[in-house]
Amino acid sequence: MKRIEPFEGVIGKTVAESTPWWPTKPHPGEDAPNVVVILVDDLGFGHFNCFGGDIATPNINRLADAGLRFSNFHVTPLCSPTRAALLTGRNHHEVGMRSISNFNTGFPHMRGHVSNHAGTIGEVLRDKGYATFAIGKWHLCPMEWASAAGPYDQWPLQRGFDRFYGFLDGETDQFSPDLTYDNHRVDPPKTPEEGYHLTEDLVDKALLFIRDSKSIRPDRPFFTYFALGAMHAPHQAPASYIEKYKGQFDDGWDAARERVYKRQLEMGLIPEGTQLAPRNPGVEAWDTLPENQRRLAARLQEAYAGFLEHTDEQLGRFMDELDRLGQLDNTLIFLMSDNGASQEGGPFGVMHEMKFFNMILETPDEAIARIDDIGGPHSHTNYPWGWAQAGNTPFKWYKQNTHEGGVHVPLIVRYPKGIEPQHQGELRHQFHHVTDIAPTIYDVLGIEVPETYRGFEQMPVSGTSLQYAFANPDEPSHKKVQYFEMTGHRAIYAEGWKAVTRHEPGTSFDDDTWELYNVEVDRSECNDLAAAEPERLAAMIELWWAEAEEHNVLPLDDRGIELFGARFVDRTPHPTSRKYVYYPPMSAIPSQAGLAIAGRSWDLDAYMTRTAGQQGVILATGSENSGISIFVKDDHAYLDYNAFDDHSVLKSTLAVPLGESKVTLQFRRTGHGGKATFFINDQEAGSCEIPFVMRVISSVGTSIGTNHGSSLSPLYAAPFTFEGALDRVEVQLVTPRRDQESEVAESEARSIMGRQ
Repeated sequence: MKRIEPFEGVIGKTVAESTPWWPTKPHPGEDAPNVVVILVDDLGFGHFNCFGGDIATPNINRLADAGLRFSNFHVTPLCSPTRAALLTGRNHHEVGMRSISNFNTGFPHMRGHVSNHAGTIGEVLRDKGYATFAIGKWHLCPMEWASAAGPYDQWPLQRGFDRFYGFLDGETDQFSPDLTYDNHRVDPPKTPEEGYHLTEDLVDKALLFIRDSKSIRPDRPFFTYFALGAMHAPHQAPASYIEKYKGQFDDGWDAARERVYKRQLEMGLIPEGTQLAPRNPGVEAWDTLPENQRRLAARLQEAYAGFLEHTDEQLGRFMDELDRLGQLDNTLIFLMSDNGASQEGGPFGVMHEMKFFNMILETPDEAIARIDDIGGPHSHTNYPWGWAQAGNTPFKWYKQNTHEGGVHVPLIVRYPKGIEPQHQGELRHQFHHVTDIAPTIYDVLGIEVPETYRGFEQMPVSGTSLQYAFANPDEPSHKKVQYFEMTGHRAIYAEGWKAVTRHEPGTSFDDDTWELYNVEVDRSECNDLAAAEPERLAAMIELWWAEAEEHNVLPLDDRGIELFGARFVDRTPHPTSRKYVYYPPMSAIPSQAGLAIAGRSWDLDAYMTRTAGQQGVILATGSENSGISIFVKDDHAYLDYNAFDDHSVLKSTLAVPLGESKVTLQFRRTGHGGKATFFINDQEAGSCEIPFVMRVISSVGTSIGTNHGSSLSPLYAAPFTFEGALDRVEVQLVTPRRDQESEVAESEARSIMGRQ
């Protein structure tokens, strides 16, 4: 017979006349180290203690004391692009991740997933014999593909990881997360009342995977990609950690920035002569703020601080267990942030971050009534711009911007086998970028990147190994040039110089004003040399365009938030008929794969069979902080429209009949508000006005026949699964007119993105 599978033995007529052969399984070698990459979300250069920060991070400090701190390390300005560059060693535009994976614009630089022509560290190391684990936030799969219906080809297990535990979207609730275990959704193992917190759960699972592997295959090294949900909003932590910081930020962000800046100078993290950047536009002097604004801002920062210290403690538990297993000193560890501190809390901070995406500017006088909820399950908070800039000390601007505040973050590398004792605890000042992490791993391990992977030709690696700096503090950086771009904001670094521009959405890119800095001595971009050195600036801008051509940055695209929402085209979860039909019981549906009812008119028909007293949820979308729930209770149908804890409740005037019945809810948007009407077996059964219609409901998706996660309505306790027989739920969207009001909404959305 024709042999397709290789065989190097001999096959005779009998076993006695034959020679067996076993193919050699790939193995990286007995001395190959483990690799751990820890990625913290939305954390600035000045947050860790060991980078000058005020918040206690003793375990991260311990990691730095046994390793190196890179003081001139850069990322992209946003989470998915940084993750794509980190895991592939290529620039984010090259691999199809111009922005977050929630978008697909139809251009090669924004597909919402990592190109198969760019293998991940997981894929490369798994083929070399490593056990590979992904923990925490993924956000590298198109969210329309993230449901139980798939396709699964861009989920972690299909992109190089043996095991996965975490969440697929960009954020989740820390107390009631939307969890995926390998290729299926699961509920958290405990409730918030039982002491559940996501970070603790992620550490538990990471250690479980490692113990499983090392107990059974001690010869096999592991690669763990540990992408924490912390420190992304919502800023939530056990109450005791937040309480510890009570009153510690009452002196405000101006005083905090001065403290951190002085420490950074004393520690040598920034060059002598570096200035503290002025307050960003919209950040007011702390002493001029009204009392309620200061109280709210201080409490929001306390929640962030408690969240970070809790995260540090869990990372300490992770490292202690690696030490107990005898693996810590044989592990190459990277710890970094994915971008600078977030500006998405607005000027005052928010009790609920989704208000930001609904163009609601909640005043401190309004928010202060719920100040005691901050940091707990009944909040979805983010801090104000002033605290975000304090986290980015000494820089200006934030996440999403290409100035240093958006892209300059901490990096710690620990590797006792490769960093000699006399160098441990030192600083490294060479310029480097997130694309350099994968090449460093390959360099340390002695691995060549394959030219093809599973039939896909592989694009060249863009990054540069930083291993040379482990033993050479004074060697000039091997990274000479790096471009930056995000929604039209642009920058270019070249051998100590940086040209950068902030772009206003909707304006001509030709009208952008470029700034020029010698960042070798002016890290905080305070001394603009554009007027003094026009020829250098022109050359830098020309270099940016050349890099943009080389690395697939074009076409420039300044769209952002308006790209959210369903695209009713063929072969997506959103049917061109705009009619969704769901058959429970079924798994939870992530927000962008589920019915697109935000900001629209719609009709729901639920077909059910029930006996007296049987009750439960028909449909729930969102969380206890914002969402919509339709359910049966006390033999009547209910709607709870929860707009950021402002509940509009409608109870049907008619009872839901026993036996077979149809419950209909007709929802009509009327400007900024709406009207909801129940029908029971097509007979009108009451209506109510909805004061405000949410255009963005929640990062938590939809449940059919149950309420996954936290309870959307205080009228029941989740999961409140429907007790009768719920045959199907049909939702028909009513196509809205593109009237003046919707155009105003889009204009408002663009305005918000322009301030980011």
